[in-house]
Amino acid sequence: MIKILLGFIVFAALALFMLMKSGGDIDMGGEKHGAEATHSEPAKPAEAPAPAAAPAAAPAEPAKQ
Repeated sequence: MIKILLGFIVFAALALFMLMKSGGDIDMGGEKHGAEATHSEPAKPAEAPAPAAAPAAAPAEPAKQ
């Protein structure tokens, strides 16, 4: 059991070390609220709907007998 715990601690420390050294933007401060929490782009306006399909061609006249 102690080997599992020790392995987890070593793995977690190694993962944090690698993430910190790679220059990743890591924030260990927890959940954010307010203005600093927004990272999304502003909503874009909806595009205009596609134009209606052109009307179908007139039906052919029935064959004369």
